[in-house]
Amino acid sequence: MLDQLATTPPAELEEIIVPTSSRPSFVDGCGRTINYLRLSVTDRCDLRCRYCMPLRPTFLPKRDLLSLEELYRLARLFVVHGIEKIRITGGEPLVRKNLMHLLHRLGDLISPREEAGHLRDLTLTTNGTHLTQFAEELFACGIRRVNVSLDSLDATTFADLTRGGSLPVVSEGIDAALAAGLAVKINCVALKGVNVSPEEVDRLLRWCGEKGCDLTYIEVMPMGDIGNEKRLDQFYPLTELKGSIDKRWALKRSSYHSGGPARYWDCVETGRRIGFISPLTENFCDGCTRVRVTCTGMLYPCLGQESGSDLRDALRDHPDNDEPCSKVIAARVAKKTRGHAFVIDRDSGAALGRTMNTTGG
Repeated sequence: MLDQLATTPPAELEEIIVPTSSRPSFVDGCGRTINYLRLSVTDRCDLRCRYCMPLRPTFLPKRDLLSLEELYRLARLFVVHGIEKIRITGGEPLVRKNLMHLLHRLGDLISPREEAGHLRDLTLTTNGTHLTQFAEELFACGIRRVNVSLDSLDATTFADLTRGGSLPVVSEGIDAALAAGLAVKINCVALKGVNVSPEEVDRLLRWCGEKGCDLTYIEVMPMGDIGNEKRLDQFYPLTELKGSIDKRWALKRSSYHSGGPARYWDCVETGRRIGFISPLTENFCDGCTRVRVTCTGMLYPCLGQESGSDLRDALRDHPDNDEPCSKVIAARVAKKTRGHAFVIDRDSGAALGRTMNTTGG
């Protein structure tokens, strides 16, 4: 299916799914109302981060991807069923052709009055390589916050981790985002022996304070075959990192909650927040109200579980009726487990077969 969202009249899109406040929310088997969708628009990325994918990944053929029309229709379907926050992910979402057409349409779903059947928050996760080009338009779409992956402020280390990425390009992108009025949160994957030394951590904390950015550290996610890299060689527990930071910085537990899995502290010296996402050392699942949809239309209620449902056929087989797709979503969400299954296997180093870029970070 061709991407025709840019030329499809808005009225025709509105006819596909008409929002009503009477539509029931999606509720899982634990009684949690699902209100947060992470929507991947592509599995492609212009970097090859060592903890994310192999050096020469096999990307999906374009015919397998949801079109921009289908992504919009699916997002709107979730919104009228109670989704309040959508995070656009990849791969690297900004490499998706004509993505801005989709984001402008999703931005139209945002209501500042927090009305039923409307979106409250539209955000995006990016590696930052295209922010200089798109920052102002992202703001115009209604996006007010972006997460940027940045694992080192050392240019050599950054280039090695990303297999060729340019730290100055990403830094310029972050500056462009801030200048455009976007709040920026830095995501840093903690990697043993690479970026968790006191010097490296302190440098990043100070830099975030100077830029006005919050910071979140993330444990390595044991997902997929990443080539010659070994998960056990990469893994560094955030309990140790937090303990190390506590010795040098004054951290106070924050009441802030983003709706995601991070647990936050306020850093007194910088005035910014620091968060920790620790799927292996601390289970954060009890309050999870998120689901993920891949760029091919696979719905995963849990990042750490293999079980999913294919929404693409329901979308394409019933272009004028959203009920079949709604039923598939409701049935899969009802099976959402209380917790994930993340462990690092000592042989393969991975708990799940799919890589992060195919799932949508």
